[in-house]
Amino acid sequence: MRIAALDDEQSQLDLIKHAMQGIEHECHAYSEGKALLRDLRQQSFDLLILDWTLPDISGPAVVKWVREELASRMPILFVTNRSAEADLVAGLSAGADDFMVKPIRVAELEARVRALLRRAYPSQHETELQFGPYHFFPRARTLHFNDRPIELKHREYELALFLFQNLGRLLSREHLREAVWGRGPEEPSRSLDTHISRLRTKLALRPVNGFLLSAVYGLGYRLETVEVAALSAFGSSGMDGDEGMAA
Repeated sequence: MRIAALDDEQSQLDLIKHAMQGIEHECHAYSEGKALLRDLRQQSFDLLILDWTLPDISGPAVVKWVREELASRMPILFVTNRSAEADLVAGLSAGADDFMVKPIRVAELEARVRALLRRAYPSQHETELQFGPYHFFPRARTLHFNDRPIELKHREYELALFLFQNLGRLLSREHLREAVWGRGPEEPSRSLDTHISRLRTKLALRPVNGFLLSAVYGLGYRLETVEVAALSAFGSSGMDGDEGMAA
């Protein structure tokens, strides 16, 4: 998962980043609230970890902005020196999902993050996933459409599963590249676009099958369901014969 951590103390950021990497999450560290807000306009994250007191903007103000400006309910965890009940109430009222008092205890931080992610993204923890006619078997790394297997290459399967697990979310290009290719030498942008194009064809991701994979210019991609009422406007048939089944 892709996590953003905001704290003006570098030692705290290093500790959080190390803890998140220890449970196999990508963690992007920020020491200024405005820098995080700038990136949130262009990128997507699965969870935010925020300090309360920052030099340029308060933690609650960041939470308020996220809840008002972003069409996202990603979980937000406060990790702060504040411990008064009034602060807890204020943080949760601003829109945070959990509250943890410093000093950071790594085991507790990991447990809270796991719990928040499990609640926010339950499909990420299922052994089988069904989305309309699409049936994923993560352990076997296979995907069936209307009970028929679709042959996908490794990256194509990873990308397809990630998109369906995040159904309805706008995922930034950086988020998708990290989820499928990992960090390191950046995967060329055109490779992501090529994989997206192939998935549209192989999975027949079009309204008649209940799903639409669309590009949001300058940001990324979103896989979303199409309402039944809208399907009647198309009048075309679904995936016929062996269309889209070849690797």
